[in-house]
Amino acid sequence: MDKDANLTGKMLIAMPGMRDPRFEHSVILICAHSEDGAMGIVVNRPMSEIGFTDLLTQLDIDVSDDVIEIPVGFGGPVEPGRGFVLHRVSSTFESGDKRIRIAEDLAMSTTRDILEDYAQGRGTRPAMLALGYAGWGPGQLDSEILDNGWLTSERGDDIIFGADNPGKWRAALRSLGIDPLTLSSEAGHA
Repeated sequence: MDKDANLTGKMLIAMPGMRDPRFEHSVILICAHSEDGAMGIVVNRPMSEIGFTDLLTQLDIDVSDDVIEIPVGFGGPVEPGRGFVLHRVSSTFESGDKRIRIAEDLAMSTTRDILEDYAQGRGTRPAMLALGYAGWGPGQLDSEILDNGWLTSERGDDIIFGADNPGKWRAALRSLGIDPLTLSSEAGHA
């Protein structure tokens, strides 16, 4: 992999034979990638044990009748008690805002105010809340890609925000023109 390639805004698709069971058949949106490492959010692992309104209540956030319910998912094993909201960039987005710009039209926020916006019916759509994130140290993700652990693809909002979580992995592979049944877990090296 090109050492200067920035994967921010791209998707990672776990290869068959992924050694870490936490990432088996996972699809991850890369939110930040630099020489210092990478950070991403798993987008296909819903958390059925807690709903968005339940989470808001636990955080003592007032919930209006206009609440915008967004899906809650396992974002990764790092800081699983911390929430990350992936959302569209609204016209009120400012560069000084505490939201992290992933792409021209997509951002991530970890601040309480965005949860309050959704609780009061003011949040942008589509959106999702991830608990935790996936993180890699300097060069680690690049090495995992070279070792045949991940495929990379362009961002697909229908995959990131779609409701078919069990089908997202296959859909991500199909977006690359790959039939999941033809993939091997063995890496080939010339």
